[in-house]
Amino acid sequence: MNDVDRQYLRVMKRLLGEGVYREGRNGATYGLFGEQLRFDLSKGFPLLTTKKVHFHSILVELLWFLRGETNIKFLHDHGVTIWDEWADKDGNLGPVYGKQWRSWPSYKHYPAGEVWQVGAIDQLKNVIEGLKRDPHGRRHIVTAWNPSEIEDMALPPCHCLFQFHVAEGKLSCHLYQRSADWFFGTPFNIASYALLTHLIAREIGLKVGDFIHTFGDLHLYANHVAQANEQLGRNPRELPDLLINPYLEKGIFDLEPGDIALVGYDPHRAIKAEVSK
Repeated sequence: MNDVDRQYLRVMKRLLGEGVYREGRNGATYGLFGEQLRFDLSKGFPLLTTKKVHFHSILVELLWFLRGETNIKFLHDHGVTIWDEWADKDGNLGPVYGKQWRSWPSYKHYPAGEVWQVGAIDQLKNVIEGLKRDPHGRRHIVTAWNPSEIEDMALPPCHCLFQFHVAEGKLSCHLYQRSADWFFGTPFNIASYALLTHLIAREIGLKVGDFIHTFGDLHLYANHVAQANEQLGRNPRELPDLLINPYLEKGIFDLEPGDIALVGYDPHRAIKAEVSK
């Protein structure tokens, strides 16, 4: 059994057996608080094989984040609709992930008491430069949780803070996720941050190390229980490999979906379920 499906299904089984039933904002769930997964990215790309996960959507969404965009046009241009239900009539989502990653507001306090926005902080660019300059530093952090702008976001960030670490020529990433929809969202999140780690490692000339994924509130929606049991009954298959065009001279912020592909992805069929929002 590949270790990715094994770890994911272990927690799925725990949610079914030990999860606390709750009635929430968007439906009933079985929930737990506090869990961690750890994947060695050198042993294959961590995309679940016990059900098909749509890698193209993961890839396009991440490239959208990296561009700092918050309108769904780029997603639509590449056939991705996963953010549609949260967008306004003009396709805007407010200051969601891309805005916080690439353009966190910077303010200056003046002696008379005035506060003015004087610029923006490109957290991701700063982290990349920091990793090049001081790879063993402990401040390689990006956060999407901006309390002053939460109310303006179509959806508050679920995966809200991540940190990079370099050791023995390898780049690792540790993500904290405050809220995790285990059946639908978590497989996307695992693959997205694994992909981000690969892209950052490529940018700074390192190999990939581990992806560590820490969860706050993790939950399985009650209307996904049958699907979860179906997935638990499947045998995992071999993990795919990630292929980034080795001849590219583009930097991380200029990559296009066609520059990246999966090789050897042979999952079980997708399992249909209703998305809770």
